[in-house]
Amino acid sequence: MKRILITGAAGFLGSHLSDRFIREGYHVMGMDNLLTGSLRNIEHLFSHEHFEFYHHDVSKFVHVPGKLDYILHFASPASPIDYLKMPIQTLKVGSLGTHNLLGLAMEKKARILIASTSEVYGDPNVHPQKEDYWGNVNPVGPRGVYDEAKRFMEAITMAYHTFHGLETRIVRIFNTYGPRMRLNDGRALPAFIGQALRGEDLTVFGDGSQTRSFCYVDDLVEGIFRLLLSDYSHPVNLGNPDEITIREFAEEIISLTGTKQKIIYKPLPVDDPRQRQPDISLAKQLLDWEPAVSRSEGLRITYEWFRKLPESALREM
Repeated sequence: MKRILITGAAGFLGSHLSDRFIREGYHVMGMDNLLTGSLRNIEHLFSHEHFEFYHHDVSKFVHVPGKLDYILHFASPASPIDYLKMPIQTLKVGSLGTHNLLGLAMEKKARILIASTSEVYGDPNVHPQKEDYWGNVNPVGPRGVYDEAKRFMEAITMAYHTFHGLETRIVRIFNTYGPRMRLNDGRALPAFIGQALRGEDLTVFGDGSQTRSFCYVDDLVEGIFRLLLSDYSHPVNLGNPDEITIREFAEEIISLTGTKQKIIYKPLPVDDPRQRQPDISLAKQLLDWEPAVSRSEGLRITYEWFRKLPESALREM
């Protein structure tokens, strides 16, 4: 049986990846320091004979017993509220954490896939964003702690691949959504759904003309699964090219929830990207992958998940 270590396993993406690899017949070792993750996301796996959990911070030395075939490094604060509140932890998990896990991969002769992000493109001057675009990032701005942590992750991962021959994979993740997101994590989709559920007006930053491209979590997990098992070591974009303005997106949420809220506008945060849309030509060619879940279907599933949560759980989120 193949054994895989998933860091950030109690987070939004990490928990869905844990589910997928359990279903595929792997033995999953989940690791998380629970800084932004929640055991609620993986409690359904605790009774499974092929799941084990380590409460650990990967920016400290990492060791797991036994053989290891694969590592998925998904540990990191991943939303503006989180990494603005925890800038040093964000930088450490991207640098020290990645270094520790690359060392573990070397020791275990395991293949490692790291979770990079569309944020490496910064506020892009090229649209849509393709893997060979180097980005427009402000390294000393408030978002720089996340953007540069991920850029460093890519650089050190490629260094281990080039100089040590380590089997590495790099996924650049564009805006992803679905069940198990945290309502208060500062990203547009959970923020809008949370406001709709509480009967509040929806807050749009700037004039709402900035764009995002939202990918449903099941589609992303499928792409990550295929990339891990591929033989390609350079970065690959995974996301949904279906671009929409934030203002239109807020209107979709109001329509979905059947609420009567208005949209209110607040100043745009510093260095907030004006546009975001993946070019997924490489993923199509390399992995035979493209998103299958429409935004209307994905939003319906996500809203229903949030709507059915007990009020106490919503308050914690």
